[in-house]
Amino acid sequence: MKLMECVPNFSEGRDRGILDAIAAAIKTVKNVSLLDVDPGADTNRTVFTMAGEPEAVVEAAFQAIKKAAELIDMSKHHGEHPRMGATDVCPFIPISGMTMDECVEYARKLGKRVGEELGIPVYLYENAASKPEWRNLATVRSGEYEALPEKAQDPNWKPDFGPHTFNAKSGATAISAREFLIAYNINLNTRDKKKAHDIALTIRESGKAARGADGKMLKDAQGNKIMEPGLFSNCKAVGWYIDGYNRAQISINLTNYKVTPAHKVLDKVRELAAQMGIQVTGSELVGLIPKAALLESGTYYLQKMNESTGIPEKMIMETAIQSMGLAELAPFDLDKKVIEFAIAKHDRLSAMTVEDFCDLLSTDAPAPGGGSVAALCAAMSGALSAMVSNLTIDKKGYEKVQDEARAYAPIGQSIKERAMHCIDVDTDAFYAMMDAMRLPKKTDEESQYRAQQIEICTQGAIIAPLDTLRISHEALSLADKVAVIGNVNALSDAGVAALTALAAAKAAYYNIRINISGITDESFKQNTLAEAEDLLAKCEVMAAKVEKDVSSRL
Repeated sequence: MKLMECVPNFSEGRDRGILDAIAAAIKTVKNVSLLDVDPGADTNRTVFTMAGEPEAVVEAAFQAIKKAAELIDMSKHHGEHPRMGATDVCPFIPISGMTMDECVEYARKLGKRVGEELGIPVYLYENAASKPEWRNLATVRSGEYEALPEKAQDPNWKPDFGPHTFNAKSGATAISAREFLIAYNINLNTRDKKKAHDIALTIRESGKAARGADGKMLKDAQGNKIMEPGLFSNCKAVGWYIDGYNRAQISINLTNYKVTPAHKVLDKVRELAAQMGIQVTGSELVGLIPKAALLESGTYYLQKMNESTGIPEKMIMETAIQSMGLAELAPFDLDKKVIEFAIAKHDRLSAMTVEDFCDLLSTDAPAPGGGSVAALCAAMSGALSAMVSNLTIDKKGYEKVQDEARAYAPIGQSIKERAMHCIDVDTDAFYAMMDAMRLPKKTDEESQYRAQQIEICTQGAIIAPLDTLRISHEALSLADKVAVIGNVNALSDAGVAALTALAAAKAAYYNIRINISGITDESFKQNTLAEAEDLLAKCEVMAAKVEKDVSSRL
């Protein structure tokens, strides 16, 4: 699933009515969740955080910018924070299933629409910047709102989109694509702010002033301070004392957790603190975090403990919470702190109990149906293979296959997670197809649009089980491998993993076949059927092999 975050900053932090109106504009868009609204009265600025499907996030961002342009008058704006527009900045951030290049394209798409439809000058910055000097937001925003009339006369300041004129009411807007920023604090057992800051200077990218053997600050020939680089790139840090916690903290912004993850910084701070006689008591995550970041941290600590990483995602994340002391100052609720969980629908089929799912399945409700059952079978196959792998890890007599068992367990978990997602995708695709069929067809234009939407949604209803079929093939391949190296006491479980994967494959294939007749795109029809039939044939051959092998050894 593609998931993108957007964090627009609006030049209003005091008028709740305006903020509520912007929030309402965002909430009118489907498949977007407004996660947080953080107003600041002194800065007269509010940060909104939303996430969802990329196209929907772009639409919600546009509606929010449009509403801000209607309600905020920059000619009357005053605040402590640098600003140049009613919507000052609007960055897109990849969360899952997204590349930075895709976010850049969405930034350009939004910028073009804002410039053309709202008449607001738009400058692209950071990863979306059209020229090197505009990568830095401070450069783009130099002189702030007050400098815009002069920039409107300077050809070097022609915006990327929109008119090269001064928009007195809305100012200008900076739109970008950037990595996720993790705000992360490390707690110390000291009240000494200076000690915390000394560690912060050591770890942050910008480093600290170099000093000679006599302790004096070193300077170059021009009299400028010579800086000693810090230990971590993409890391900003400062030490401070928090009265409410009665302790010092190292406050950290990690601007690219893929390069500098929180757990690596924490381990180094623990080392540096110990050298000073200080203890790290825990840490604190400010705001939300992508699931991938917390999974990476949990996996890191599991590997340090030489324990299996092929366990359920929430167990991996709980390992991160415990290892990093993230619940020291306040409870750490995964459903509130992890972006993917925070925006997840509470009524999704995959969150049901087995009993409730089967009860709903047995009624005359049109969904869930065979497609969701196919995905559930694939998920159970992956789970069984992960189980057999975990029952093989660290077991006497299986020393020679430890590397394989440790590798197969997380693959099984991945199959399980992706197949579970397909349960809801299949049902959502069915309902989308039903909605398309209900579209009006009174005029030629309406009929043409309805036909287009039916084709698109029918293809979606085929792609969903095709994805399940692909995952089923992976599940069978894994079951085959696990049956060979796995704990013999769980041999039957490996066999059941293969059987459920085959059931999933056949069920998914049936769902492709029943919908394919409604497709008008012959190329799509032929390519899809060819892939589906090839995958099913491979699954049948592999399942027969596993069944023969398992049966002979039982």
